[in-house]
Amino acid sequence: MDDTDRRLIALLRANARMPTSALARELSLSRSTVQDRMRRLERDGVIGGYTIRFNAAHQSRQIRAHVMLMVEHRKNDAVVSHLKAMPAVTALYTISGAFDLIAVLAAETTDRIDAALDQIGRIPGITRTNSSIILSMKFER
Repeated sequence: MDDTDRRLIALLRANARMPTSALARELSLSRSTVQDRMRRLERDGVIGGYTIRFNAAHQSRQIRAHVMLMVEHRKNDAVVSHLKAMPAVTALYTISGAFDLIAVLAAETTDRIDAALDQIGRIPGITRTNSSIILSMKFER
C-alpha cells in the first residue's frame, strides 16, 4: 500500500458510497486507475467489504456498553457464536488480563441493553461479566 491507497481508503471510510468519479477527482487520478486500485485492494484482502455508518444524530441516540467476559476456555467458540447472533452485540474483542473478551453493545433503550446483558449472562460457558455503560464519547476515529 502506498500513500494514494491510504488516501483512497480514508475517502471510502468517510463515505463508502462515494462514486468512483468523485474519488478520482479527490485523488487527481483517472476513474479507471481508481477502479483498478480498489479491485487490487479488494483482491489483496485490504478492503474486505463496504458497510454503512450511522449518522451522528442516530448514533448519539444509541446507548452503548462494554461488557467484559470471563469464559470457560473449552466453550469459547460456542460463546462467540452466541454473541455473534445477538443484534445488540456490535463488536467482540479478545483481550489480555483477567477477562477473556470484551463485547460492545448498542441499543435504543436501557431496557434493551438490560435484556441483552441478561441474555449474555445465560450463555453457557460465561463464568463472569463486568459491564460499563458509555456515558459520552470524547472522540472516535
